[in-house]
Amino acid sequence: MNSRSKGARGERLLAQFLRDHGYGDAKRGQQRSGLEQADVVDGPDGWHLECKWVEKLNIWNAVEQAKRDAKGKNHVVAMKRNKSDWLAVLPLGQFVRMVRMLELLYPDYRREL
Repeated sequence: MNSRSKGARGERLLAQFLRDHGYGDAKRGQQRSGLEQADVVDGPDGWHLECKWVEKLNIWNAVEQAKRDAKGKNHVVAMKRNKSDWLAVLPLGQFVRMVRMLELLYPDYRREL
């Protein structure tokens, strides 16, 4: 499978993952026809999703690409390799803010995870 078709397949799988987890409108973004969108759109509101499906990933380059393309929005790199689960990489500050919000909104959230 060439890298372009593997990337497109990864974007479709990520969109399906998001649909399966409550984001029913998630779909691949359009990177052609003059439209520059995230790899997957209509997922979590306010987040730029950068999708990477590769066996070896330079995570620093992927994070920089996500940050640049996010244009100020929160950004996350969703990454996968063959025979592995999806992983999410995001800036630690964003992670801490998310956990803090969970603690404030749902004091017993730890029991629900």
